[in-house]
Amino acid sequence: MKKICLVLFACLLLVGCGNYSSKDAAKDLEKKINNLKGYNLTGQLDITNNDDVYKYDVEASYAKDDKFRVSLKNQTNNHEQIILKNSEGVYVMTHKSTQLL
Repeated sequence: MKKICLVLFACLLLVGCGNYSSKDAAKDLEKKINNLKGYNLTGQLDITNNDDVYKYDVEASYAKDDKFRVSLKNQTNNHEQIILKNSEGVYVMTHKSTQLL
């Protein structure tokens, strides 16, 4: 009796309770994206100009209603530039370097 119950239980686990297709997954993902209030991301940007490669650390934040903030920081000299968009407009800010040359 125990063996039969164990086999039935294992079959239930293998079969599952229903099918979850890729279309269902896409619909669920679309719902989650549409309900987002915002997101943050970080990454690295490499810009190649002839033989020169410039590396930047990138941080981006987005809020619903098309508000965002993007920070680009040069890894070599720590110069930072911020692009900001809010309800008042789009701004590009460049910080003055405090480093002595």
